[in-house]
Parts: sequence; C-alpha cells; structure tokens
Amino acid sequence: MANLRAHVCFLLSFVTFLNLISCHTNLPANHVALFVFGDSLFDPGNNNYINTTFDFQANFRPYGETFFKYPTGRFSDGRLIPDFLAQFAGLPIIPTYLQPGNHKFTDGVNFASGGAGALVESHQGFVVDLETQIRYFKKVEKSLRQELGDEEAKKLLSRAVYLISVGGNDYLTRNSSASDEEYASMVLGNLTVALKEIYKKGGRKFGFPNMMPLGCLPYMKAKAGGPCIDEFTAIAKLHNKELPKTLQKLETQLEGFKYAYYNFYKSVSERLNNPSKYGFKDATTACCGSGLYGGVYSCGGKRGITEFHLCENPSEYLFFDSYHPSEKAYQQFAELMWSGTTDFVWPYNLKTLFEAKTSNLYDHFIIPPP
Repeated sequence: MANLRAHVCFLLSFVTFLNLISCHTNLPANHVALFVFGDSLFDPGNNNYINTTFDFQANFRPYGETFFKYPTGRFSDGRLIPDFLAQFAGLPIIPTYLQPGNHKFTDGVNFASGGAGALVESHQGFVVDLETQIRYFKKVEKSLRQELGDEEAKKLLSRAVYLISVGGNDYLTRNSSASDEEYASMVLGNLTVALKEIYKKGGRKFGFPNMMPLGCLPYMKAKAGGPCIDEFTAIAKLHNKELPKTLQKLETQLEGFKYAYYNFYKSVSERLNNPSKYGFKDATTACCGSGLYGGVYSCGGKRGITEFHLCENPSEYLFFDSYHPSEKAYQQFAELMWSGTTDFVWPYNLKTLFEAKTSNLYDHFIIPPP
C-alpha cells in the first residue's frame, strides 16, 4: 500500500513538473504579431465596449454588411486596412483589445478607437485616446511575459509590427489658438512619446499612413456646400510634411527603429481625381448618409437623423459613409501598404518589415522586471 501511495505521489509530481515546463509557449521562429493603434480607420469595434454615443460607434446596420454580413463596429461596409494586412501576413483577423474574454495576444491585438486622437482632449470622454491605448499595450506586454516567459515575449515584441493611424481627429476637432505649425507639433510630439513607449517594450518595426486630404471628405464638402475645405487639407499637408522628419529623427535616436511610411494622401487624391481608373463610379458621394454628397453623418439612422440613403453597391464608392472609405478602397490601400513601391510607401513596405529578420534587434533592449 505504501509503495502504491509512493507511486501515485511520483506520478502526480511528474505531471506537475510537465505542466510547469510546458506552461510557456514556444512560438515558431518566423512568427510575427501585429499590434494596432489609432482611430476609426483602424478600429475593429473597441468602441462597442466603452460608454460612448452612436457618433463614435458603428455597431449597427448597414455597417459590416459587405463582408461580415453583420455590424462588427468597423466604420465601413466590411474590412479595414489592418484586417487585410493580417490576411497578407498569414495572421487571423486581429481582435479588439476591449472585447470581453480576449486574453490571447500572441498574434497581436487591436487597441484603435473610433474618434481617438494623439491629444487626450480630442473627443475626450467618448473614446480611448492614444495615451490610454499605450497603457493597455503595457498590460498586454505583461500578459505576454506571463504566458510566454521573458525571452519568448521579448522575441515576439521585437519581431512584431506596430501599425498606427492617428491625428485626423485632432485636426478635425481642433479647438486651439495655436498656429498650424504649433498644433501639428503637439500632435506629432504625443505620437513620438507613444512610439518611444512601444520601443521601450521592444517594438522595432512600425507602419504609418499619413493624413488623407481631410478637407475633401464628403462631410467637409457638404459642410462647405460643394468644394473641399482648404484649411483642413492644408494642415493635413503640414502633418504629412513633418511626420517623415519625426520618423527620420527617431531612426537616428533609436537603434533598430524601422518604419513603413504610407502616402495615404496621394492614394486618396488619385482616386478622388480619377475614380474610374481604380474601379469606382463615385468618389465624391458617400454610399451611406444623407444630404449633399451623403455628407450628413446619418448612416444607420442612429446619430440623430433617422432617414438616410444607402447605395446598392458599396464597392462602386470610394467612401462608405461621410468620413470613412469603403471596404474596396481599404483593400486597395492595404495592398499598397503591404507591397507598394517607394512611390507610395518607404523606406520599407510592410511585407518587407514582416519578413525582416530581427534576431539582431531584440538583443538591444531589456524587459524590466514587473
């Protein structure tokens, strides 16, 4: 009996030992995760889970109808740029951080929040601002260390690609006496702080779309009674002039910092000027909305105006609603970010960054103790 008890105790101890040595997952050597930050251009539905208003949500029909067949919270008729990039990289669709029960982060996670800006005061109280998104990322980093162990977490974070779209809401909601130059400097200053925080945790590879011609959104053109609003396009151009300088400066300051800078402005402008070349019948009017150019932000009928127009085929339109592109447009943009030439994305495209060997990068930082 004593021998049986000893045998059972040995087996239990052995099982416990196996559990201990297998509790940390070893990822494939070529595994590259995708972490996403930013605004409605990248938000897959984080705003579904915060206390906000319908102005900052898209979790109602007809959003999502083209691909998902139901509203996911994405501000489009289907997928967004990060969804396509994940597909190109062989990853599953990257989940929302705030979705209850999501605690698996080895493929990455999406923190983006519709309406968010680099400045905390942009739509403050209604969105998850960039600073808070970075705070969430730090929680994910701790979770990954617990799941994978320090060394594997270090590798994952250094191999990962970090995609960030932010600034548009800061400029569209600007309420400041600062000059354009001063205001853009504030936005890019906050972005720089965020990038350095990601870098401290191991981030080395980044992707950025620049600012589209903000004054030519259907909402803006409707507001002006027809033409683009030059002042908003002007500050977008200023942002696009200064962002590369910011990134080049970081490249000299931070060893191993690499990035893909995507000319979103040029991509949208070309489609505005010559829609048929890119397979669009209409680049002026939103597929879903009301009023001139569909520029009244009423898509779905839950934003204070119940009546709205919905086109039959969103893929014929550059814009799905008053502010946001259609899935077809997002796919074209994602393809350029992924494998475009230096006419559109430089000094690297995202395919290059995903495939880049980073074994020499993750040795250059040390994960601090929790």
